[in-house]
Amino acid sequence: MTADLQVRPPGRTASAPRTRRRRITPPWWFILPALLLFTFVVLVPSARGVYYAFTDWDGLDPDFAVIGLRNFTDMLDDGDALQAVWHTLLIAVAITVIQNGIGLLLALGVNSLIKTRNFLRVLLFAPAVITPIVTAYLWRNLLGPDGAVNSLLGAVGLDSWRQDWLGDPDLALWMIVLVVVWQFAGYSMVIFLAGLQSIPREIYEAAAIDGTGALRRFWSIVRPLLAPAITINLMLSIIGGIKLFDQVYALTGGGPGHATDTISTLIYKDAFTLGEFGYSIALAVVLTIIVAIVSAGQYSVLSRNEKAAS
Repeated sequence: MTADLQVRPPGRTASAPRTRRRRITPPWWFILPALLLFTFVVLVPSARGVYYAFTDWDGLDPDFAVIGLRNFTDMLDDGDALQAVWHTLLIAVAITVIQNGIGLLLALGVNSLIKTRNFLRVLLFAPAVITPIVTAYLWRNLLGPDGAVNSLLGAVGLDSWRQDWLGDPDLALWMIVLVVVWQFAGYSMVIFLAGLQSIPREIYEAAAIDGTGALRRFWSIVRPLLAPAITINLMLSIIGGIKLFDQVYALTGGGPGHATDTISTLIYKDAFTLGEFGYSIALAVVLTIIVAIVSAGQYSVLSRNEKAAS
């Protein structure tokens, strides 16, 4: 008499049921509250804003007329608007280049083995946590005709260097760049520092053994591995520079004259000083388009370079 033997996997009993793991996906309606809030707070006002850009609305009168593209065509004949676009692009490019250059140098410095590196990191990053409007008012007092900068120059015998730093049309724009770079160079430093610390120490040691110089190591090893940090920093600084408002308005108010007006300050003036809300909203639409084009183009170029470096 033979008995059929059933071989069972070890650890499994006859009574243990076979269960399949079901992949649980959260219901899509979980996002509905956030989506409704985003629609109400962002999408609807944006759509209404775009509509008002094609009207002559003054911000108060409920009666207004649709004037088509007149607000946009008027910009081409508005010298102040064209000058503001130029100032906006100039400030954005200057901030991007100078801020990231200084931030990279600072990151390379505090990434070394100097004893005070932790203190220096905190000290250099500290201005970034101050509210931009507070920083701007601080520097407006420092750069005033009787401010600390001119007083210091006079105290050391450099009276010929004393300037009306914010009242001179040739200097005011660069003083804005100086203030923004002073505040946010430490922010760029932190992002570069995170990228530097992610590079394995063994790579530096191998390059040093091969006799590679410091500049060669940076260009051939550090720069390609820093590509993600470079992409993030350039994107943040160029977009922030294009949208810059707080520092410009607090330092110069767009003056002297219109020497430091940007698109953002011109939007504010046209809306709340002149009551031309339709025109100011059209300027805001143009600003949005500029930010979208510049950021998309920059991201496309930087992402290709990042893939090539990797």
